[in-house]
Amino acid sequence: MARAAKPKPTKTLEQTLWEAADKLRGNQEPSEYKHVVLGLVFLKYVSDRFEERRAALEAELAADGIKPERLRDFLEDRDEYTSHNVFWVPELARWGYIQSVAKQPEVGQQIDQGMDLIEKENPSLRGVLPRNYGRDGLDKRRLGGLVDLIGSIGFTETDDHGADDVLGRVYEYFLGQFAGKETGKDAGAFYTPRSVVKTLVEMLEPYQGRVYDPAAGSGGMFVQSAEFVKAHGGKRTDISVYGQEFTDTTWKLAKMNLALRGIEADMGPRSADSFIDDLHPDLRADFVTANPPFNVSDWWDAKLADDPRWKYGTPPQGNANFAWVQHFIHHLSPRGTAGFVLANGSLSSKTGGEGEIRRKLVEADLVDCIVAMPDKLFFNTGIPVSLWFVSKARHGNGHRERRGEVLFIDARKLGTMESRRLRVLTDDDIAKIAGIYHSWRNHDGGYEDVPGFAKAASLEEIAKHDFVLTPGRYVGAAEAEVDDEPIDEKIERLTKELFAEFERGRELENEIRRRLEALES
Repeated sequence: MARAAKPKPTKTLEQTLWEAADKLRGNQEPSEYKHVVLGLVFLKYVSDRFEERRAALEAELAADGIKPERLRDFLEDRDEYTSHNVFWVPELARWGYIQSVAKQPEVGQQIDQGMDLIEKENPSLRGVLPRNYGRDGLDKRRLGGLVDLIGSIGFTETDDHGADDVLGRVYEYFLGQFAGKETGKDAGAFYTPRSVVKTLVEMLEPYQGRVYDPAAGSGGMFVQSAEFVKAHGGKRTDISVYGQEFTDTTWKLAKMNLALRGIEADMGPRSADSFIDDLHPDLRADFVTANPPFNVSDWWDAKLADDPRWKYGTPPQGNANFAWVQHFIHHLSPRGTAGFVLANGSLSSKTGGEGEIRRKLVEADLVDCIVAMPDKLFFNTGIPVSLWFVSKARHGNGHRERRGEVLFIDARKLGTMESRRLRVLTDDDIAKIAGIYHSWRNHDGGYEDVPGFAKAASLEEIAKHDFVLTPGRYVGAAEAEVDDEPIDEKIERLTKELFAEFERGRELENEIRRRLEALES
């Protein structure tokens, strides 16, 4: 009887991407890898979704008794795709065609042509997709091998990568692998890990209204916000999305990412600096969600000196952290709440007037909650971070009545190591953090302090700590588990366990001696 072949282990997205980098090694600069791969991932992604819809449509038409000779006309009706939030992909841009020419010298020109065709057919992508695959410097044999490799990744809804912020994840991976080729401030600026985004969104609960991210990166915050609305029975049109991004290639990436998701977003007409060239000056958002670049030192411009956004103090020219905080507050509606990621230094720093700005924010009763996050959450930076929540809703007569308090959550012990370098928060971890926040925020939610994890501190307590907002200062130590085992019984039990360990050690030593003697004889 023939032995059944072992199933091949499924490669992770990262393993496949590393193989993709290997294909290009020596032919392209590492900093260019991501642009080459990203365009192909996009092409494969839209093509997979197109073919998935095409197969479903074919099954529907067959069930309706449509004759085979009329089938093609219906299958090529673009409205049957666009009405289901699927891009219309012309025949010469479909992955099957690209794959068929992968071994030909003109594969690069065929890919560029495919990008052109998709842009012409889908206005939301105009001027966004990468080109230049036909350039002389890109080895066409290696490019063909790359097409074959990307072809092995599945992006339908039933695949592992179908519902993720795939483009952002790909971008982040290459930034992490080739961080030496990127500038320091780029680290973490493009893609916020999904578990961090999900924590922000689950705490903010953006069911309806205007959502704004002035440091949008690859658009992952918007993707997760739309997923949240959908998961709670709403429609993606229940939220209006506004964003801004400084880096041109990342702005295009966000436009691609949001277009893939069918998310209508106003990202402004171009990439731009949120401080110097605010593209949404009159926007007052119900929710601000952001992961701004950490500790940016070259953000200042002389024209910002008397900016109305600095209501709580002019931020230091050498660090943009509190410029971001005040930019978020400036753009909040009277009932708005912002949730964002900041480096931990912002919780305690007093340089350049940061301590004074932090004090004014607390005294203005704007700071809602601070969450200390575990380490190793970000793929390419080890900087420890916290989540901040600031809210103007505290000043109204709505559901939030806990004025004069800040909730501190110490989540540093949560999370699971996905690899040696990377930690993720599980859904249970996120539910634990968001759950205690909501029970506190809703005055009748049954909130109680949890020693070692959560503490609602008064403004007076915070003043005693000189307005340092590090959660560890407030939550205290976790309560020890009650131990009601009588001391004499405990000593007897532990003694037996210790002697048993000694015995096992002797048995192991004897076994090792026997084996060594057998080797010598």
